[in-house]
Amino acid sequence: MRRRNITLIVGGILTAILLILIVGGNFFRPFDPSALNAGHRLAEPSIPHLLGTDHMGRDVFSRVLDGAGTTLLIALGVVLIGAAGGLLIGGSAGYFGGWLDEIVMRFFDGVTAFPSVLLALVAVSLTGPGTGNVIVILGVLFIPSFARVARGEFLRCKNLDYVKRVRLMGASPLRIMFRHILPNSLPVFLAAVAIGFNNAVLAEASLSYLGIGVQLPQVSLGRMLADSQGYLITAPWIALSTGLAIVLQVFSVSLLADGLQRRED
Repeated sequence: MRRRNITLIVGGILTAILLILIVGGNFFRPFDPSALNAGHRLAEPSIPHLLGTDHMGRDVFSRVLDGAGTTLLIALGVVLIGAAGGLLIGGSAGYFGGWLDEIVMRFFDGVTAFPSVLLALVAVSLTGPGTGNVIVILGVLFIPSFARVARGEFLRCKNLDYVKRVRLMGASPLRIMFRHILPNSLPVFLAAVAIGFNNAVLAEASLSYLGIGVQLPQVSLGRMLADSQGYLITAPWIALSTGLAIVLQVFSVSLLADGLQRRED
C-alpha cells in the first residue's frame, strides 16, 4: 500500500506547490506581467528577471505565473460544467436505463465521433473568442466523457444489495442516486475529473495558441507559446519556461489522477 500511494503523494505535493505558486504569484508578482520595457528586450535570465524577458521587455516569470492562473481558472470552470452536466445526464441514464440511456448514449457517440478540439474551433469561431465563451464551449464538449464514467458507475451500483434495500424501504430515485450511489462512485469519478482537468488545460492552450482563446490583455500560456516561436534561437527561455509550465500542470495532476485510480483499485 505504501508503494502504491507514492504516486498519489507525489502528485498531491506537486499540485499543491503549483497552486501555491499560482495563487501566491497573483499577489506577490515581481513585475507587472503587462508592463513594457523596451530597454530590457529579450534579456537573459538573471536575478531580477528569473526567466528573462520577452520581445517587449515584459518579465517572463510574472507572465508565466499570470498565464498559469488564467489556465487554471479556465480549466476549473470547464471541469465544473462538464462534471456537473455529465454526472446529472450520465447518472440518470445509467440508473433509469431503457430508452433514456439509449438516446443519451447514441447522441454522445455522435458527438465524440468528432475531435473535441475541432468542434471547439468551430464553436468559438461562431460565438467569438473570449474567456467566458471558451469555458462554456469546452465545458459542454466535455460533458460526454464525464457522462460515460458516471453512467458506468451508476449502472454498476444500481443493482447492488444496499441499493436494493433502500429502494425497498421507499427511498426516492433522487435520494438513491445522490445519497447512496454517488458517494460510492466518487473515487472513480474524481480520477476522471483529474484527467478532464488535464484535457481542459491542453484544450485551452491549443485555442489560445491559435489565437481564438484568451484575448489580450489577459495572459495565456498558449498565446505566450505562439509568440515565442519567432525567438526560439535568440531567446529560447521564453518557449522553454512556458512549455514547462504547461507540462508541470498536466504532469502533476496526471500523477494525482493515477494515484487516485490505484488507490481505488
